[in-house]
Amino acid sequence: MTRVPRLRVAEPSFAGDLGLARRDITPPVGIYARMWGCARHDVAEGIHRPLYVTALACRPPQGAAPFLLVSLDLGWWRSRADEWFLRGAVLEALGLDPARLMLQTAHTHAGPATSRDAGDKPGGDRIPAYLEHVRQATVDAAREALAQAEPALLTWATGRCALAVNRDLPHPDGGGVLCGYNPDQPADDTILVGRLTRANSTELATLVNYACHPTSLGGDNRRISPDYIGALREVVEGATGGAPCLFLQGASGELAPRRQYAGDVQVADANGRQVGYAALSALSGMLPPGQALAFAGAQASGAPLGIWQLVPTSAGDLCRCVQTRVVLPVKPELQRVDQLAARLAACADRVERERLERAMQARSDLGSAIEVDVPLWGWRWGDTLLFGTPAEAYSLLQRALRRQFPHRAVVVLNMVNGHGSYLAPASSYGTGTYQVDVSLYAAGGLERVLAACLDLARELEIAQTPRGAEDEPVPA
Repeated sequence: MTRVPRLRVAEPSFAGDLGLARRDITPPVGIYARMWGCARHDVAEGIHRPLYVTALACRPPQGAAPFLLVSLDLGWWRSRADEWFLRGAVLEALGLDPARLMLQTAHTHAGPATSRDAGDKPGGDRIPAYLEHVRQATVDAAREALAQAEPALLTWATGRCALAVNRDLPHPDGGGVLCGYNPDQPADDTILVGRLTRANSTELATLVNYACHPTSLGGDNRRISPDYIGALREVVEGATGGAPCLFLQGASGELAPRRQYAGDVQVADANGRQVGYAALSALSGMLPPGQALAFAGAQASGAPLGIWQLVPTSAGDLCRCVQTRVVLPVKPELQRVDQLAARLAACADRVERERLERAMQARSDLGSAIEVDVPLWGWRWGDTLLFGTPAEAYSLLQRALRRQFPHRAVVVLNMVNGHGSYLAPASSYGTGTYQVDVSLYAAGGLERVLAACLDLARELEIAQTPRGAEDEPVPA
């Protein structure tokens, strides 16, 4: 039996008051910036491109409480105290509901250190003042975004970008798995692009959700850089009349650029242009704002033609947020913090010591706990579902969620409101991958988070305003 296809399609969209603002958070040259264990330098010696904090505010209709989505061109947080120093200030200054704030670090590996505990390192004395600057800049950007929120339409398109590759490479000589390009494993190449347009259809901003570690630059690079994100923004903003581009890091636990770990910033720029052009390709294929495609009938010709035409369509304005927590067991070998401390005290190797210090910091935040209480955030804006986790999830998380909700724009964000640890599939445990080796979580953590996100999504979908079948969105 032949299935009758849909005769009207519309891109996933949301109508509401939206505003976007940006502030410069470039650190001073000379700040502690040893982000790679193999680096032979400790302090930043120059600036490749500026770092920014970008805030997107959403004011739902009917006077409901606002949402705030913030992205910072920073690497990651090493302690809960430093992360809360920033997020707590934003919540207090704006009087926000904690469930309505997602604050993400874009995860550049060429940024400054963000830990005040690094005060004894070369250039570490500059970190406290820098974090004060970042905190004030973030509050200012958030306030401006809320103040400038105006009626706008957010519409989504899905494209493809081949920058990200699988980075779990079995060592050719055996003995574990390297973090490097594995050409024999597939990679999630989805790029999700959001177009924000004002009531007069002019471009307000562009959102780019893509999953790829910003590791174009490695230990030989001595300059502060947003990595590929800088050139990505430059390409997109140059083609959209200067409308700001907000980058949102996806579930990239096993994904990274094919060319990476470079000392030459040209590599980062080339990678960024590749993502930028992919985003522009998706934008170019979008329908005009507020338009859908509808079947208009058959037309006789050499072949019988099916004619589709643009027709007006409306966007949903439903907003909802749900916050939950999932309990994940700590790996048995990391449950003894005293053993980690003893290994660190006995370690003289510079590279291994850096790795042990990171593990010690992550473990110390938990005290004596043998379980981790991981928070998750779920939002719905019209046809858009947004999920945030503080961990570094593998792309399985976003791929599974998008399969479950094919008619929604599903935005998945790593590194939200903290920095937990890697979330790798249970099948990768015991294979010797770096992500599993350094993760706090025992096998099965990613699967538990996925189940919790599916529960969040179903709860968000329960409140949906039924749409007519004729307005079913284009699959995202």
